[in-house]
Amino acid sequence: MPAGIMIPARNMPSMVGRNGNVGGFGSSSGLTLGQPNMMEGHLHPLDMTQNTSESDIARIGARDDDFDSATKSGSENHEGASGDDQDPRPKKKRYHRHTQHQIQEMEAFFKECPHPDDKQRKELSRELGLEPLQVKFWFQNKRTQMKTQHERHENTQLRTENDKLRADNMRYREALSNASCPNCGGPTAIGEMSFDEHHLRLENSRLREEIDRISAIAAKYVGKPVVNYPLLSPPVPSRPLELGVGNFGGHQAGMGGEMYGAGDLLRSINAPSDADKPMIIELAVAAMEELIRMAQMGDPLWMTSLDGTTSVLNEDEYIRTFPRGIGPKPTGFKCEASRETAVVIMNHINLVEILMDVGQWSTVFSGIVSRAMTLEVLSTGVAGNYNGALQVMTAEFQVPSPLVPTRESYYVRYCKQHADGTWAVVDVSLDNLRPSPAVRCRRRPSGCLIQEMPNGYSKVTWVEHVEVDDRGVHDLYKQVVNCGNAFGAKRWVATLDRQCERLASAMATNIPTGDVGVITNQEGRKSMLKLAERMVISFCAGVSASTTHTWTTLSGTGAEDVRVMTRKSVDDPGRPPGIVLSAATSFWLPVPPKRVFDFLRDENSRSEWDILSNGGAVQEMAHIANGRDTGNCVSLLRVNSANSSQSNMLILQESCTDSTASFVIYAPVDIVAMNVVLNGGDPDYVALLPSGFAILPDGTSSHGGGGGIGETGSGGSLLTVAFQILVDSVPTAKLSLGSVATVNQLIACTVERIKASLSCDNA
Repeated sequence: MPAGIMIPARNMPSMVGRNGNVGGFGSSSGLTLGQPNMMEGHLHPLDMTQNTSESDIARIGARDDDFDSATKSGSENHEGASGDDQDPRPKKKRYHRHTQHQIQEMEAFFKECPHPDDKQRKELSRELGLEPLQVKFWFQNKRTQMKTQHERHENTQLRTENDKLRADNMRYREALSNASCPNCGGPTAIGEMSFDEHHLRLENSRLREEIDRISAIAAKYVGKPVVNYPLLSPPVPSRPLELGVGNFGGHQAGMGGEMYGAGDLLRSINAPSDADKPMIIELAVAAMEELIRMAQMGDPLWMTSLDGTTSVLNEDEYIRTFPRGIGPKPTGFKCEASRETAVVIMNHINLVEILMDVGQWSTVFSGIVSRAMTLEVLSTGVAGNYNGALQVMTAEFQVPSPLVPTRESYYVRYCKQHADGTWAVVDVSLDNLRPSPAVRCRRRPSGCLIQEMPNGYSKVTWVEHVEVDDRGVHDLYKQVVNCGNAFGAKRWVATLDRQCERLASAMATNIPTGDVGVITNQEGRKSMLKLAERMVISFCAGVSASTTHTWTTLSGTGAEDVRVMTRKSVDDPGRPPGIVLSAATSFWLPVPPKRVFDFLRDENSRSEWDILSNGGAVQEMAHIANGRDTGNCVSLLRVNSANSSQSNMLILQESCTDSTASFVIYAPVDIVAMNVVLNGGDPDYVALLPSGFAILPDGTSSHGGGGGIGETGSGGSLLTVAFQILVDSVPTAKLSLGSVATVNQLIACTVERIKASLSCDNA
């Protein structure tokens, strides 16, 4: 094929990005090759030949050969001219070489714009008296020449660096071979393994530097910076999940920060230094190996509990099996280890994306994760997915009660696809890089294995292994924390299973139309579910004992103390402006969790505990089922109050339940705003102040195991009641003691009504 056609094809850089799409080229880069009109149309360089006849190709090739020679130095041009004069053979047509003026003008234009478009080429050809095709091929050849020079320079640099590293390596080897013992002066006996390990560390260091250098070179060609995205999740496009999952991408996904301006403590932790990164990578790789074995091994590492329902870690066997890890358990810390397996209705790729995107992860697990942040992305993965992705994170884990301290963790998260197709995501603490006496929780290798199943399902095996100082946990919650329903693998898997069902129902299109009150409008369903999701996130973030919450304890009898805190809401379209007073209390009920949940979510029994409804009848106007359990749904309730001034009051309510926790969360909403939402409008501008209940099993049951929500005939319940009240619509107003007393009375009266109603049912 003629050289004029082959130049752009031979030197065309890859236009395929990590997502598989054809990418454009930055106009500022002088290193990018190829024809501009082909870039704009995303054509393959060889497509040019398909619409060109053989005679045209020959003619273009002949011209190109001549223009190529025309770009040589002046002395070469002179010699070429002499040769042509001496050639006696006749020519059909004589082509003139470019003049010095033409070359100078094109050189100057090339510095400003190495990729002129058709209009610029025509204008330049008219000014210089050349054909547009001559200008076009001159620029092509010039770009090729510049690229060749740049590559030659880079190769020279790399070769020099390589020689230097080889010399250093030889020097180190010689120093090691001549090393002497400081005690006896004799030659040192370096063990075979020690020498190999030293050699591998040197090799790893050299390879890492080479990878960084090559990445920097590659970045110049594609016009992107090398990976170093503080506070950003990996640039893999998020799926358009309709529940707002993924809407946090690109900024801190701190749930506490979302509600209370939290995150100052987590932000105080800086990204790791360059010196720490090799150690972090080694730690992540070792943690991945440990997680795989922890998930797959049985006896004697994992022993079956007395009731045969759970696996218990044999700590002595663990230390024998994994002697290195992150060091010995700190004094006063307690080991919590659990393993759980479930099949969930989501494909493995989407699951991996949720786990590796801090925004989606925080949203899906909002009942467990109060705040989370990605400090630095060390690797975004390869082959257009998260295989090999590595990111340093901080997170705060919670139980929905002010009586249980949250657990903050600074760790690295590593994702890998294994040879059998199984994906694994592992976390391991980095606190040993920055030892601090304030650390109360260490994450040993924890995470999950994800196996693809038929019909879009996935099998998830979750391992949760932490060492924690749990002395701050209130006596009421010690049993539920110890049995794993609070922070263990069982809670993570149960939450994931429920959220996968919620996502599946949100994307469903085959909605039955026969039931009264079922919302069938697809856009309306999406908007209402997204609004309910924001309500749940806001409630969960404001009910825990987060380090960013300043709770003040009011009068009480110890276990049932009411804790209050205030905040100012300003310029937030999602909340009413003014001073908001939050109040919460937790207490024990001798009633199974399922009965408590059914009582609180039922609109027919709402008047028995809801003081603000003034005894009016509550009617369900619309609902969206979002799970197998009938208790998992979003409802729109209307309060038919005797007072006509409150006739427009609507209540948005979401109830959700799984084997480890249940929630009934609600917020008054404006009827006009809800009409917009039900017609598919933007729910982000609906002001919400969520209140509600969090119900946990107390950890006891009639057969001795850790009681769950579904076990209707066993154990008691731990109930947290939380209210948010707008006490003044002026953000600068002072909070009165009367407002605090009113809220305290409101929550105390609600607690008494719930106790009275449920004790009657239980009698």
